[in-house]
Amino acid sequence: MAQRVVVTLFDDIDGGEAAETVAFGLDGKSYEIDLNQANAKKLRKALAPYLQAGRKQSRTSRAGKPGKEFKHTAVTADPAAVRAWARSHKMEVPARGRIPKKVYEAFEAAN
Repeated sequence: MAQRVVVTLFDDIDGGEAAETVAFGLDGKSYEIDLNQANAKKLRKALAPYLQAGRKQSRTSRAGKPGKEFKHTAVTADPAAVRAWARSHKMEVPARGRIPKKVYEAFEAAN
């Protein structure tokens, strides 16, 4: 037996029939809204100045798990420079691998 499923979208602003689902994000959260052509145009027009001034962000650069608040990561110093500085200050630092956080903190405090 065949089945036919019809999905009808309703505009989340005015309740009429929607033409599309618009996805957007703000403050690290993703949203979707069903809109007719006129309301979709209004949304895009309202966001246009912010989109032109903003930077695109790739999805892979997002930190953390889905649903968690987005947090910016700090730019860390060059590991080779940190190792050299640590050795010159008689700090123990591994030749390879992860540099301990306390070494980075000391490096940042000194520079």
